Amino acid sequence: MRAVGIVCEYNPFHKGHLYQIEALRQSVGEDAAVVCAMSGDFVQRGEAAVFDKFTRAEAACRCGADLVVELPLPWCLSSAEGFARGAVGLLGAMGCEALCFGSESGELEGLEQLAELLLAPAFNESVRARLAREPNLSYAAARQLEAETEIGDAANLLEWPNDILAVEYLKAVRTLGLSMRPLPVLRKGSGHDRDAAQGEMRSASEIRRRMAAGASVEDDIPAAAYAVYARELGKGRAVLKTAALETAMLSRLLLLSAEDFASLPDAADGLGNRLYRAVRENGGLDAILTAAKTRRYALARIRRLCLCACLGVREGMAVGFPPYARVLAADGKGRAYLRQRSGEGEIPLVTRPAAVRALAADSAALFELGARAHDFYTLGFENRGGISPDEDWRTGPSIV
Repeated sequence: MRAVGIVCEYNPFHKGHLYQIEALRQSVGEDAAVVCAMSGDFVQRGEAAVFDKFTRAEAACRCGADLVVELPLPWCLSSAEGFARGAVGLLGAMGCEALCFGSESGELEGLEQLAELLLAPAFNESVRARLAREPNLSYAAARQLEAETEIGDAANLLEWPNDILAVEYLKAVRTLGLSMRPLPVLRKGSGHDRDAAQGEMRSASEIRRRMAAGASVEDDIPAAAYAVYARELGKGRAVLKTAALETAMLSRLLLLSAEDFASLPDAADGLGNRLYRAVRENGGLDAILTAAKTRRYALARIRRLCLCACLGVREGMAVGFPPYARVLAADGKGRAYLRQRSGEGEIPLVTRPAAVRALAADSAALFELGARAHDFYTLGFENRGGISPDEDWRTGPSIV
């Protein structure tokens, strides 16, 4: 059986995601297994997901995915480069022969050109030199300006969030030496952080905003996924607002030392110390984020650092790609693919949480880190009776 991969967060799964899976199946055929590497309870923008990883994985498998495996926490809270490397590496180790991703442009040639350029040592030296000359520039802005001087209009692809990730996926395929065939799918619907026009598919960010405001999103989500989400909403098991975890986060941040902040991933050039001072001098999470943010340090990066500090993620934890693949959900085709891969893959498959204890010590420690993070995540549930410590250790895959 062949497999094709998708890197995803499904926060939440919506009709645009369904369109991508349907387009992928038209491209590769119905016989291939669609394998998704999905973020866990926290996502790359530095926020808690609306629904937990088990719920989102089940919803995905009820809407066309065959197998969902978890991208462990350190890679979920990495930069776009680290996130992409971890997820693409995980899919490569799962035997995926192709990689499907959404793209605002659909211009594979330009995306490939950018990936090659961004991997060139001389280009990265040029970016660092520009940052030294213009310290108020963000890294992303400096990179795009340098790319424009090298390849002209193709650099404009770096203005779009899906295309930025697409470039990072293509970089990861190259750096990891994988033979995965890229399959871009032209993104449909409203742009990220923009409200949809009449009749246009809403983005995940707009759907989250509507959910937080109490508006109906039933028309924006495939029926099979909506049924799963409605079930969890009925139980009070959702994190609809960022403020839901604010007290828990502040209590953790205030207990940490300057050394703890300095050891965070991506906290070089004094950013760890800057965040430590912001925590000691401000009383609310928004105030901390505002105080730590600068033109160079984007808000998403500061949010990720705050979560890393709260959850125990430290520099060096997201090197390479994950050492195991934890299965969150599967359908019949996905289970058949798992049987085919059993004992053959580059990394072990974890279908029962207890089995991780038989793996190497670093794998067990990584799983425990994610289990503690899941406990932290559940503190944001509206129904505190739905909180069940050590739930991660007792929850197996959803079989659809």
